[in-house]
Amino acid sequence: MKRHRLQRPDPEGNPISEPRSAILVINCGSSSLKFAVFGLTEGLERLVWGAVSGVGTSQGRLQLSNANGTVEDQHVRFPDHATAIEKVDAVLQQQTSRWDLIGIGHRVVHGGPDCDCPQRVNDGLLQRLQGLTPLAPLHLPHNLAGISAMRTQFPDVPQLARFDTAFHHGLPEVARHTGLPREYEARGVRRYGFHGLSYEFIVEDLRHRHGPEALRERLIVAHLGNGASLAAIRDGRSIETTMSFSALGGMPMGTRSGDLDPGILLYLSSQDGLDAAALETLLYRRSGLLGLSEVSADMRDLLAHRDDTPAAAQAIDFFCHRARHFIGALSAALGGLDRLIFTGGIGANAPAIRTQICDGLAYLGVTLDPHRNQAPVPVISAANGSVRVEAVSTDEERMIARHVQRALANTQEDT
Repeated sequence: MKRHRLQRPDPEGNPISEPRSAILVINCGSSSLKFAVFGLTEGLERLVWGAVSGVGTSQGRLQLSNANGTVEDQHVRFPDHATAIEKVDAVLQQQTSRWDLIGIGHRVVHGGPDCDCPQRVNDGLLQRLQGLTPLAPLHLPHNLAGISAMRTQFPDVPQLARFDTAFHHGLPEVARHTGLPREYEARGVRRYGFHGLSYEFIVEDLRHRHGPEALRERLIVAHLGNGASLAAIRDGRSIETTMSFSALGGMPMGTRSGDLDPGILLYLSSQDGLDAAALETLLYRRSGLLGLSEVSADMRDLLAHRDDTPAAAQAIDFFCHRARHFIGALSAALGGLDRLIFTGGIGANAPAIRTQICDGLAYLGVTLDPHRNQAPVPVISAANGSVRVEAVSTDEERMIARHVQRALANTQEDT
């Protein structure tokens, strides 16, 4: 197998004789591209990581870090994802030690009703995913653009797609229905669930920290970030989740509405003349925290303006209210609650939001320790609380790299 080598001399200027096997992970969003390179060790050492933001806008930015800190921070215009990937490759060539790139992993938001495991990227898979674009119109095109660009850049490196819907593939049948006539489910209109890579990482992390017996607990994971959802998990499997057919459902998000009475859409269509494109823009781009606050889609900005901007405070209150609502609903699906884990950019890093969400959940046994909640420790619940509450950083890129590592190992065993 032909490899793709990224190299430079060591700090003394001497060439490095032996390349180091590595896996590259690409996570393409609508206007961003996150990436990470992992050394192929048992624990998958993260060598460098970074992000391109502002793809397709005039305010592009590339940041790259390693264990020593930030090594690149450039403001560069990226007209498309292919250009961004070319720039990422060039920066990696300049900044990294010698690597032997043996696999590339991609996050793909939607795998459709039949995808429950990682898939090797080939023409057939790409053709099938193109057909699923209507199921995730603001995500899949960019996922596919990233894959196509990487195949062009590294045509001889095996590439693997991992789907955010796969973790929820085994949802109980009753949790997959939508209430529409059955004929629509045959066309793929059903509840799928998303953020599966994050939930999968949290489950593996829980097993690693507390042993397999912890997975028998009644667990709710709250992935709260610019995109947000919650899932009820038992025996390591999803039994209910807040996102549904699309990445719009459930929680209000940075710019996405979350759950709506479908009658609202009928009203806006008939009374305001909003067509499908206008509704899509409204629901995906103009709603959620941004729409409610009229300030920002970023929770950090809203917290900073909470005391002087009433609309910002109202957006925070609504976000926390809906999270409490879903925790109660998911605990009903589980028949109780043993552990609640907050993750995602907001869930893992915003103590004030965790406090507000948990306030009023004492009836479930959820009580936070104020000091622990402010400290960088996993367990933030009070000692006398019957529910263990944790704040844990997720790592979707590492989860993808693990899948690539396993796939490569299986391939070697088969040969």
